[in-house]
Amino acid sequence: MTEPLAPSVPAGHEDPTRPAPEQQGLVVVVTYNQIAAAIVAIAQAVGRPVAVLDHRDAATDPWPWLAQHPLGPADALVCCDHDAPQTLELLGSALDGEAGYVAMMGSRRRAHAVFAALRDEGRPPHQLERLHVPAGLNVGGKAPGEIALSVVAEIVATSYGRDGGPMQHNAT
Repeated sequence: MTEPLAPSVPAGHEDPTRPAPEQQGLVVVVTYNQIAAAIVAIAQAVGRPVAVLDHRDAATDPWPWLAQHPLGPADALVCCDHDAPQTLELLGSALDGEAGYVAMMGSRRRAHAVFAALRDEGRPPHQLERLHVPAGLNVGGKAPGEIALSVVAEIVATSYGRDGGPMQHNAT
């Protein structure tokens, strides 16, 4: 079976009113699992560079990598396993830095516990406002790809200063 060809825009049919996309920030995915794999695929499909870090592999351990590659305002950090070692500390470190999007996969119940723990550490409200737990927009997805779609959509919306709501509200 051959791979289908990616469609291309025929010459002369380009949209001159649409500017070329800006350079997008790095999406850093911590702990590789099914949702992480889908986040990587979707983020790459929308033109976002991706780095996958995992504490189970010394070469991609999050702490040394992030120390050598500090995240900036255009970058995103997504923790895909709330039970991974030092996840709470990793989130706190990202909130101390300049990362534009800091998130963790988890339930709403888990979210309350994470926010309470970080608040108990003395994190200021402006840092906690940057934390997205649970990660993603509320699209109702249950499958790994659907969850990943909601996370990447939230990353994109956040990067453009949007809330990720339906576009139809803006049309009226």
